[in-house]
Amino acid sequence: MPPAAKSQPTRRDAEGLPVWGARGDRTHPSSQGQVCIKGATVGDTLQGGRLTQPLARESLDDPLEPISWEEALDRIVARIRSTLATRGPAGIAMYGSGQFHLEDYYVAQKLLKGAIGTNSFDANSRLCMSSAVAGYARSLGSDGPPCCYEDLDHCSVALLIGTNTAECHPVLFQRLIKRKRRQPESVTIVVVDPRATATSDAADLHLAIRPGTDLVLLHGVAHLLLRRGAVAFEFIEGETEGFAAYAQLVQAWTPERVCRLCGIAEPALRQLADLWEQDGGVLSLWSMGINQSVEGTAKVAGLINLHLLTGQIGRVGAGPFSLTGQPNAMGGREAGGLAHLLPGYRSVTNPTHRAEVEAVWGFRQGAIAPEPGLDAWKQVEAMEAGTLDLWWVAATNPLVSMPNLERVKAAMARCPLVVLSEAYAGTETAQYAHLVLPAAQWSEKAGVMVNSERRVTYCPAFRRPPGQARPDWEVFAEVGRRLGHAEAFGFGSAAEVYAEFTRLTDGRLCDHAGLSHGLLAAEGPQQWPFPRGSAPTTASKRLYTDFRFSTPSRRARFIAEEPMGLAEPPSAAYPLVLTVGRYLGQWHTMTRTARVPRLTAMHPEPLLEIHPDDALPLGLEDGGRAAIRSRRGSVSARVRLTERIRPGTVFLPMHWGFMQEQACEANVLLHEQACPISRQPELKAAAVCVEPIAPAQSLPGLEGLVPVAAKTSARAGARL
Repeated sequence: MPPAAKSQPTRRDAEGLPVWGARGDRTHPSSQGQVCIKGATVGDTLQGGRLTQPLARESLDDPLEPISWEEALDRIVARIRSTLATRGPAGIAMYGSGQFHLEDYYVAQKLLKGAIGTNSFDANSRLCMSSAVAGYARSLGSDGPPCCYEDLDHCSVALLIGTNTAECHPVLFQRLIKRKRRQPESVTIVVVDPRATATSDAADLHLAIRPGTDLVLLHGVAHLLLRRGAVAFEFIEGETEGFAAYAQLVQAWTPERVCRLCGIAEPALRQLADLWEQDGGVLSLWSMGINQSVEGTAKVAGLINLHLLTGQIGRVGAGPFSLTGQPNAMGGREAGGLAHLLPGYRSVTNPTHRAEVEAVWGFRQGAIAPEPGLDAWKQVEAMEAGTLDLWWVAATNPLVSMPNLERVKAAMARCPLVVLSEAYAGTETAQYAHLVLPAAQWSEKAGVMVNSERRVTYCPAFRRPPGQARPDWEVFAEVGRRLGHAEAFGFGSAAEVYAEFTRLTDGRLCDHAGLSHGLLAAEGPQQWPFPRGSAPTTASKRLYTDFRFSTPSRRARFIAEEPMGLAEPPSAAYPLVLTVGRYLGQWHTMTRTARVPRLTAMHPEPLLEIHPDDALPLGLEDGGRAAIRSRRGSVSARVRLTERIRPGTVFLPMHWGFMQEQACEANVLLHEQACPISRQPELKAAAVCVEPIAPAQSLPGLEGLVPVAAKTSARAGARL
C-alpha cells in the first residue's frame, strides 16, 4: 500500500498544506505498480480529523484539554521516575504497532528494554503475527518467511488457508489471478475457509471446513501422503529431524475421521493430497485464520510439516508463506518489537544476545532484564490488578482490536496514566487516555518498512506534520534523553536510527547491515538478507535454498502435536460459532478509512452473515436486525442471509468501534484465551447465540447492547 505507492499533490487543504493523491509505483518489485482501493485513497486519509497538539486530563471524567509538549513530556518522565522508585520497571509497559516505521519500533525497544529496564514492550503484532513468528522459529529455527512474492508466478498450487486474500491482500491476489487468467492450467488455486468469499470464488477447490479444524485437515493430508509413500525421503533423512514422531501421530488421522470432524467430503481431501503429490511446487499462504487460534503455532507447524514432508521449501514456487497484516509488522519483528524479542531476531532470555544489544546501545551489562516482559493481554491483566502505573499505547487502537473489550475498558480505567500516541482524533482508545500525543503519519516522517517477502522500502517524508505532531521515534528519544541517557538517544535523524539498527543485524538471518536510507532511496527497495558489500538488485531472494536451517543442528524440525479444536466450542446456550474478519474497503479499526467517503460507501455498515438454515428457526429475516450475544457481552447488527457461510457459523466484520455511528463492537464478544506458545488470542472464533430485534424495539431496552464505554464517553464529554 503506501510504501509501494508514489504520491503527488493535487490541491491544498484549509491550512494550505498540499492534499496528495496516490498512484502505483511500477518500479516497486513487490507491488509492480498495483494499489488497492485503500492505497489509491491513502492521500485522503492524511487530511482532516488529525490531532495537532498534546491533550491531557487528570481524570477520565474530565474533558481533554490542550497542553504544551514540554508539559506532556514532563508528565511522562515524572511518572516513569516515580514508578521506578516505587514499583520498579515492571510498573511500566508500552503497546505499539505494525503502523510504526522500523525506526519508531527500534527506539521504543531501546527506551523500554534498555533505558527503563522492562521488556514489557508488545505490539498489535501479538494479535496477528505472533503464531507465525513462533511457528517459523520452532520448525525452521528462526522467524522469517522463506518465500517471496515472485513465487506466486511459479507455483503449481497456491494453497490459501486462513486468509481472505482477495480482500485483505488484494494486490497479491490480483497478481495470482492475472496469471490464472493468462494461463488457466498453470496453477491450481485451493482455498480453505468456512466462508465463501471473493477469494474462494477464484478457487479450483474450496474446502469449507468447520472452524477450528485446520490442523485436523493438515494431518489428514499428511496421512494420505505417507500412506502413498509420496514423500521426499532423501530430504527428510538428510535435512530434518523429528520425522518418526510426526509419522506416528498422523497415522491416526484417517480420511474418514478427518472428513467427519472437518465437515467435508472425502474426495475433496484426497484431491488436496493429490495436489501435494504432483510435480511442481505448492506455495501455502496464510494469515489470521491460522494465526489467531489457541493452536495457532501448532497450525503453522502443521503447514510447515507438509512442506518438509514433500521437500517443498527453499525452492522456486514453493514454501510456507505467512502474509503479514500490517505495513511494517515484519520490520517490527526484526527490531525486537515483541515482549520476548530483541533486535536482530534475538531473545531476551539469551545472555549472549542481551550482552550484544547492551554493547551497541551503550548500556551497562545487565541493563536488559533476562525475562520476557508482559505480552499484550498480560498488560491488560496488570492494569486490572493495579500493578501497572503507566500504559503507553502508540499507533494502534486496542479498544477495537483487543478481545473481551469490556474487560479491557475496565482495566484501562484503573491505570493511573494511559498515554496515547495517535495521528487521528476521536479514536475509541482516546476516550480512556489521560494524555494524548499528536503523531506524525506516514509521508510526514522518513523511515523504512519491511513487507511479508522481507522487502525493505524507504518511505520519504514529503509533507510536514500537521500542527505540533511529531514522529514517534523522536518522542521516545526525547524521553530517553530526559531520563539521563543523552548520548544513547542522541539521534539527529531517522537515518541515524536505522544505521544503528543495522549494526545489530550484522551476520544475523535478518541482515540489514549493507542497507541505509541513502542506498534505499537511490537504488529502490531491497530484500534482506543484505550483508555488507551486497550489490543492490531487484532479484528475489529465498531463504534456506541450501537446506541449512537456523536450528542448532541446522536441520528443520517436524513438530508433532495433536489438534486441540476451538477454545470455546458451541453449546446449547451458545450454539453458533462467530468468526470475524475484514472488508476490502476498511482498514483495521477505521481510524483512517472511516474518514474517506469513497470507502465508507463501499461498506456503510457491518453485517451479520448467517446461513438461512440457521436463521429460519431463529426468526431472522434478511435486512432485519439481530442481537448477537456471547458469554462476555452483546452487540447488534443488520442481518444478511447467505448460503456462502457454512451452517453453524456466523460472521461479523471487526472494524466498527463504539465511536462509529454504526457501532458494532465485534470483539466485545470474543474471549482472550490464547495459544500457549505464541500468546496470540483466538480472535477468529467464539460461541454465540443470535436472536431477532423487533423493528419497534429500542436498543437501550436490550441489556448489554449499549457499550459501557459509549456511556462513559458521553458523560465525560471526551469525543475529540
